[in-house]
Amino acid sequence: MNLTISGHHLELTPAIRKYVQSKLTRIKRHFDNVIDVSVILSVDKLTEKEKRQKAEINVHIKGKDLHAESIAHDLYAAIDTLIDKLDRQVIKHKDKLQEHHSMAKRLPDEAPADAVAGAA
Repeated sequence: MNLTISGHHLELTPAIRKYVQSKLTRIKRHFDNVIDVSVILSVDKLTEKEKRQKAEINVHIKGKDLHAESIAHDLYAAIDTLIDKLDRQVIKHKDKLQEHHSMAKRLPDEAPADAVAGAA
């Protein structure tokens, strides 16, 4: 898995990098075929008092690209929400793959029975 973490308008500390890597283990636990991961962390200064922390992720899986983004007042909260969103997407994709494979296994067994019934 290739992991790229970049920061826009903020300095990436080793603690932030380690936090993102530890959270991504949750994704790898559900789905092993992750090819490439790109994480972009940014800070938007809207006013003097208000700062908006944004986290985006692009995950390239065999046959599909997943994207999620999250905005919060705290960067760690944005990362947590981001990983939750991505985790749901990965689980949904994995379920679709498993459902597709189970349908493919059932179709060849049912096809001859339908063909025999149609011919009779």
